[in-house]
Amino acid sequence: MARRLNSPARPDDPHLVGPVRTCIGCRERASTSELLRMTAGSGPDGQPVVVPDPDGTAPGRGAHLHPTTGCYDLAVRRKAFARALRISGAALGDARVGEYIATRAAATRTDPTDRDWSNSS
Repeated sequence: MARRLNSPARPDDPHLVGPVRTCIGCRERASTSELLRMTAGSGPDGQPVVVPDPDGTAPGRGAHLHPTTGCYDLAVRRKAFARALRISGAALGDARVGEYIATRAAATRTDPTDRDWSNSS
């Protein structure tokens, strides 16, 4: 039996290049280069935590998220980390991902006071 590649429910987006994954926050499909991969790891106390994997090379089951505070907040509110990583029973710490996203957002944010006004008229 032949598989249908273009399903009417999920048509392929011609703008997406490479492997495509779904963000666990906003549930939109995007290429893996646009998303942050996360895996389950263990914290200092031995409890399971979500660990950012920006290189996408860590072993184990992964989940993907747009690296924005909006998608992160949606994923926390929906409790999507534990469901996507298939970890049950214990509370799953997601603070490391939140810190990573906040650090990345602060690094890409431009401050209007950093402009060089020497050549302006």
